[in-house]
Amino acid sequence: MRTLIFRTIAPYLAALMVLFSIFVLLRGHNEPGGGFIGGLIAASAFAIYGIACGVAAVRRAIAFHPMSISAAGVFLAGLSGMPSFFTGQAWMTSQWWYLHLANVEVPLSTPLFFNIGVYLVVVGSISSIALALEERESD
Repeated sequence: MRTLIFRTIAPYLAALMVLFSIFVLLRGHNEPGGGFIGGLIAASAFAIYGIACGVAAVRRAIAFHPMSISAAGVFLAGLSGMPSFFTGQAWMTSQWWYLHLANVEVPLSTPLFFNIGVYLVVVGSISSIALALEERESD
């Protein structure tokens, strides 16, 4: 399935899918969406790119081993519970901070960091599985 049309379109489609996955991730702590579905969209983008251009191209594009990405996600998700621990509240209680950048208020929260951790776990683990299956298929 490595046709010329697919090889030409796949990098642009993958980039668009990763951009959309980040939108779904950032939207998710206030509305439907979040880290899990955003991670699935991004992992699907890497799988499509891998089918079109090969596993080596995906590994070069990711720059980190997928399981390292998953480990960083688990660490970040666990770390998102620490601010509530230091304020004397129950573990994983939401904490909010507001940054003022160029007259714009940017809300940051522990649910956002937890969602980013989930996103990284899903991207890393599903990409690792997809790349292993694609490598096996090419043998």
